[in-house]
Amino acid sequence: MELPANVQNQLMQFQQLQQQLQMIMYQKQQFETQLKEMEKAIEEMEKSGSDEVFKMAGGILIKRNKAEVKEELSEKVETLQVRVTTFEKQEEKMQKRYTELQESLQKVMGQGQ
Repeated sequence: MELPANVQNQLMQFQQLQQQLQMIMYQKQQFETQLKEMEKAIEEMEKSGSDEVFKMAGGILIKRNKAEVKEELSEKVETLQVRVTTFEKQEEKMQKRYTELQESLQKVMGQGQ
C-alpha cells in the first residue's frame, strides 16, 4: 500500500525529529557530565588547605593560585549550567513536537487500515 505524500512527509519529519532529539539528549548529557566534574573539582579544591593548586595546561601541570582557579572553574560552571538549561528547553520543545507527530501518524495509520 502506497502512503499518501503528506503521510510520507510526516513520517520523514518524525524520523528526523527522532534523530535530532537523540542528539540533543546526548549533548545535554555531555554537558551535565562536564558540569559534575567541574563542581567536583571545586569541591575538592575547597578541601585543600593550600593557597595553591596544580592546573593541567596542555601536557604539563602548573602551580596556580587557588582563588584564581576556583574563579575560572566557577565561570565554567555557570556557562555549562546555561548550556544545560538551553538543551533542556530544546529537548522539551522537540519532545512535544515528537509526541504531536507521533499521535498524528498513529491517527492516519489507524484510518488507513
